[in-house]
Amino acid sequence: MGKSDIFGWLVRRSPWPWWIAPTAVLGALSGHVARAAPDGGMDNAIVVRAARTWLAGGSPYDDPHFLYLPGAVLAAAPQALLPHALVRVLVPCAVTACLVAAWACALRLHRVPLGSRLAVLGLTALAAGFAPFAHLVRLGNWTVSAALALPLALLLAGRERWVAAGAVIGATLAVKPLLAPVALLFVCARRWRALAVLLAVPAVVSVLCALALPDPAGFVTRTLPFLLHGDDAFVRLYEASPAAVLPRLGVPAALARALALAACAAGTACAWLRWRRGGPGPLRLAETACGLMLSAFLVSRPSYDHYLVVVLPLLLAGLPCAGAVARGPWFWLALVPQLPGVTWPFLEPVTRRAFRDALTLVALALAVARTARTARPGPPRDSDPAPVCTGAAVPVPSGTGSDPAF
Repeated sequence: MGKSDIFGWLVRRSPWPWWIAPTAVLGALSGHVARAAPDGGMDNAIVVRAARTWLAGGSPYDDPHFLYLPGAVLAAAPQALLPHALVRVLVPCAVTACLVAAWACALRLHRVPLGSRLAVLGLTALAAGFAPFAHLVRLGNWTVSAALALPLALLLAGRERWVAAGAVIGATLAVKPLLAPVALLFVCARRWRALAVLLAVPAVVSVLCALALPDPAGFVTRTLPFLLHGDDAFVRLYEASPAAVLPRLGVPAALARALALAACAAGTACAWLRWRRGGPGPLRLAETACGLMLSAFLVSRPSYDHYLVVVLPLLLAGLPCAGAVARGPWFWLALVPQLPGVTWPFLEPVTRRAFRDALTLVALALAVARTARTARPGPPRDSDPAPVCTGAAVPVPSGTGSDPAF
């Protein structure tokens, strides 16, 4: 265990000055949004506007871009009552704090210390080197709730608290149904009680909140058809799903949908096989969940670039663990299109960034799907031992000049 390679170096304690870098980047990012966005971001403004419409006696689903469950209306109501000057500061700070908490949960899931070099370098890389991270903060999109809930739920599941994990996922679904594919993870693990909690929480919350709306069935009659068909011309320009991108390249829409469905089915099957192969618990949980989410993103309409923030911290945090997706070259190659500041020929307009997003989505899905074949086999138990993380919790002999494990 006493290895001193790059992975062992990453899990050792980070010198405190290193934390200045992510603090500065995150502070600059949230500060810029606070100055530029009066409602805390365009997407947050949509939810707040829906809450204001409801408070005025109207239906929030009159806005076709409001794609949330009824619970989001009541959740956004406090923002609708706050002054604009306060909202524009609170929202980017809250989104940034949730993303930092998501990274912390992902690290703890993989048994990586929060004071490690990977903690500080990974957070800096996410904030400064992964464009969808900053995009999510700028938009103030409520996808951040899923970005936090998924690693938190997996952390709870890894500690055999599956019912609590189901409650966390269910609470997020009550606001935005983005994490619905994770329900299949509970099916794979045969955690039926936790699955019941996961399904019951959003159902009860949605019904109760819908009764307070003038159009209780608005999500089913208006939003759900929009999500299934993606018929909005404005939204279609930013969708990263192959079902939306391929028709822009001349592929018939029906064939594009068929290819996306086939990719989704294949990805779901690979996620199931990954679970069946067993292996170290945290890697098994993270890679199965990420495989399910990426498979859904391949076919869902709409599917945006910032959805990738839901899975990337989980994959990156597993870097010190042997056999992790992040140790493969395809994981890093998939992130190249998302480097900020790089202008790609013929993709300069913002309406064409969906081609880059689709490439990253497909490449990440393939990288995760490969784990169904390359993961170390093991019995398909409901729980597994801790992963073999190079250098984690390894005492360093005195006199070596290395930092102690932290």
